[in-house]
Amino acid sequence: MTATSGAQYAPEPVPDPVVGAGDFPFAAVRLDHGHIYGMAEGLQAAGGTVKWVYDPDPAKVEAFRAKFPDVRVARSEDEVLDDDEVRLVAGAAVTSERAALGLRAIEAGKDYFTDKAPLTTLDQLAAAREATARTGRKYAVYYSERIHVEAAVLADQLVERGSIGRVLQVMGLGPHRLGTGRPDWFFEKERYGGILCDIGSHNFEQMLHYAGAKDATVTHSAIANYNHPEHPELDDFGEATIAMDNGAAGYCRVDWFTPDGLRTWGDGRTFILGTEGYIELRKYTNVATDEGPGHVFLVDGSGEHHLVAKGNVGYPYFGRLILDCLERTETAMTQEHAFKAAELSVQAQLAAKVLSPAGPVVS
Repeated sequence: MTATSGAQYAPEPVPDPVVGAGDFPFAAVRLDHGHIYGMAEGLQAAGGTVKWVYDPDPAKVEAFRAKFPDVRVARSEDEVLDDDEVRLVAGAAVTSERAALGLRAIEAGKDYFTDKAPLTTLDQLAAAREATARTGRKYAVYYSERIHVEAAVLADQLVERGSIGRVLQVMGLGPHRLGTGRPDWFFEKERYGGILCDIGSHNFEQMLHYAGAKDATVTHSAIANYNHPEHPELDDFGEATIAMDNGAAGYCRVDWFTPDGLRTWGDGRTFILGTEGYIELRKYTNVATDEGPGHVFLVDGSGEHHLVAKGNVGYPYFGRLILDCLERTETAMTQEHAFKAAELSVQAQLAAKVLSPAGPVVS
C-alpha cells in the first residue's frame, strides 16, 4: 500500500519553538516514571529551558543529567519551589503522590505538569479542582498517547477538518509490556491506582477529545489479574465503555500482555468512527512490516488512504502549553478536560467488576 498525498490529508506544519532560550524556565521534580524524559524533551523542543532537577534518589538525578547536562541539581524540592524564575514544575512521581506534589507546586505559584495518571482518588481530584479554581494555576497532564504521538496528532487535525464527519464512536486499545525491573510501587494498587486509573486514563482522554465531548458516564468496566498471581494487586487486564454527553460512544481495553515477539512495547491502536468515514491509528508499529511507527489509515468517500505521520507532524501541545502558562489561556487542553478524563478513569476503576481466569466472580 502506498501513502496518500493531497492537501486535504496533509498535516499542518511542524510547529516551531514558541519562546527563546531562557524565556520559559521549568523544573523536573520526582523522576519515578520514565515519562519525565518525554515531558522535558517536549517542553525543551518548544523552547522551554529545564533549569532544575530534583529527586531524593541521586541515581535518578544522574540519569536525568545525562540527557540534560545543563540542568542544575536542587538540594531539595523547596529550592525549586522557592525559585521565582521557575514557571512550571514537571513531575512524574509515584502515581498516588502526584496530586500532593501538584498542590505544593500550585501553592508556590507555579503551574504544574504531571505524568498520567494525574491522581488516584476522587478526594485528590476535588483538592486539585479547588486549588486550580482558587489560584488560576494549571494542573496539566501528560496524556502522552495522544499529545506525544504524531499519528494521534494528525488524526486530531483530520477530525477537526471534518474528514470523517461527526464522530460516533472512539475505541482505544492500549496493550503494554510488563517487562522486568518495575519498582515495588508499580504492583501496589493504592499507589499506582489500578489499570483503568493508570494506563486507562490515556484512553478516556482520547475518547472525550476525538468525540468532542465534555462529559461522559461509565456504563461498564471490568478488571482482572489473569496471569500474574505473584503480584496479587496488579490488574493485568481492564476494559470500559462510556456514553458521552453528545451521544458518542467509547470503549477501551488496556492490558499487560504484549508478547515478546513484538518489536516495541505495545501495539497501541485507536479507531475513530464517523458518519462519513473512519480512522485507524497504528501508533507504534505496523505489525509484520518494516514501516515503523506513525500510521494513520483513513477511509472516506473518495477511497482508502494510508498517511505516514512520523517525522511530518510534530507535537503542538507543548508549545501551546508554554504559551498558555505565559498568557493564561487554554489552547493546549482545558483544565476541565484534563480533570474529566482523570475522573472517568477513577470512576471506572472504582466500579469495575473483578473478573477471574474462569469468568466473572459470582457475588
